[in-house]
Amino acid sequence: MKRVWWLVLCLRAAAAAAQAPSGDEIVRRVDANMFAESRIMTSQMVVHGERETRTIESKTWQRGTSDAYTEYLAPARERGTKMLKLGDELWTYDPGTDRTIMISGSMLRQSVMGSDLSYEDMMEDPRLERSYAAAVAGTEDVDGRRCWVVQLTARVEGLAYQSRRAWVDAERWVPLREELYAKSGRLLKTMQLSDVREVEGRWVPMHAAYRDVMKTGGGTEFVIRTITFGAPLPGYLFSKASLRK
Repeated sequence: MKRVWWLVLCLRAAAAAAQAPSGDEIVRRVDANMFAESRIMTSQMVVHGERETRTIESKTWQRGTSDAYTEYLAPARERGTKMLKLGDELWTYDPGTDRTIMISGSMLRQSVMGSDLSYEDMMEDPRLERSYAAAVAGTEDVDGRRCWVVQLTARVEGLAYQSRRAWVDAERWVPLREELYAKSGRLLKTMQLSDVREVEGRWVPMHAAYRDVMKTGGGTEFVIRTITFGAPLPGYLFSKASLRK
């Protein structure tokens, strides 16, 4: 009887292993779910600093995964600030000085408006499959959802994070938690994603909590207020001239 029970357990384990997707398949599904040819989004970034909490509102037009135009709407001191990402270039416009600045080199590691996000974070290709090799490390539950635990290792040079560990919802193909590591193996940032909603046939996490473990303060929340996919975008947005309009 014991041998029969052991055989049943082995068969169940083999069946489960056969059904498990590969790491590369998981990141392909994540990329397919999360990214589109275009999207328009309004959002709030809540920065919990050591002394105060600030809420910054913005609207972003994104073309593919390489181009994005963001205009900051509030508070008053940030209104009119703009940011333009064109491939591997990042530009900002400050209405107070009427200056356009290219963010490059060591400036990329600076914080975006005091948040736990850096300009370098904004420059990385969001498609995991292009940048990382993936391997399944097991399964765990996150917020009551069964997740694949995926270990990601950089496959290209120059990435901000040499490795990542992601907990991917096994049904909706959305990361619910991530840990981001330096080449030394040191943990640099954590990310928690929640309030996952179905929008135009995609699963979208409407709330993200970022924490730079090297910083003081209570972290940064990113809240999506509205989002649409596939809308035509005016080409003039994706030019340096748009920053001064």
